[in-house]
Amino acid sequence: MTSRLSIGAPVDPAPAHRPSAVVLEGRTGRVEKLNAPRHGRDLWQAVKDHDHIWTYMSAYGPFADEAAFGRWLATREPLEDPCSYAIVDASGRAVGIATLMEIQPAMRRIEVGHIVYSPALQRTPLGTEAQYLLARYVFETLGYRRYEWKCNALNDASRRAALRYGFVFEGILRQHMIAKGRNRDTAYFSMLDSEWPVRKAEFERWLAADNFDAEGRQKSRMAMPDTAS
Repeated sequence: MTSRLSIGAPVDPAPAHRPSAVVLEGRTGRVEKLNAPRHGRDLWQAVKDHDHIWTYMSAYGPFADEAAFGRWLATREPLEDPCSYAIVDASGRAVGIATLMEIQPAMRRIEVGHIVYSPALQRTPLGTEAQYLLARYVFETLGYRRYEWKCNALNDASRRAALRYGFVFEGILRQHMIAKGRNRDTAYFSMLDSEWPVRKAEFERWLAADNFDAEGRQKSRMAMPDTAS
């Protein structure tokens, strides 16, 4: 008798789309394709004197001065993978960067990474809304089925953020990289298209204007399901 082998569920083989130069508008700001001449000065003002934010970047930063930062930023703008976006606040000031990377349209897999949140963006509604806008774009417009978040396993802040944003911890790849001459174990997180509707609803509940008081403080915390490590 021939045994039957287990196989995966059938999947639509149509490829996802590649990210493009879109503007993703939110209530507290927007995410738009990085433009070094337009965003560079604001970004430098937001990150200068905050060298600690570059600690877990694998290959760049901190930068000695605006000229060095500008040269680096100019190299990022034309890249298709990673595809870099500026995070812009309600006043029009660029305060952070995020990229869509490791882009695999045929596998419908993509990652959010190279995330640079200046102190002006950290712990703000826009910091969360930017992640919501990117995730919505990835799943609903581009058609990906797996959305990844990876970080240095020692980067506790990034690991907490991944869980808060609804990514599920999958494990640690040991001795995964050599980053700036040091060992890096990498923590893997993911979100699936089947999980997105519930994550989306929680993002939108938390981001709603009535969840914040007159001083802009949250009334209730974000509560993503099934993200405990």
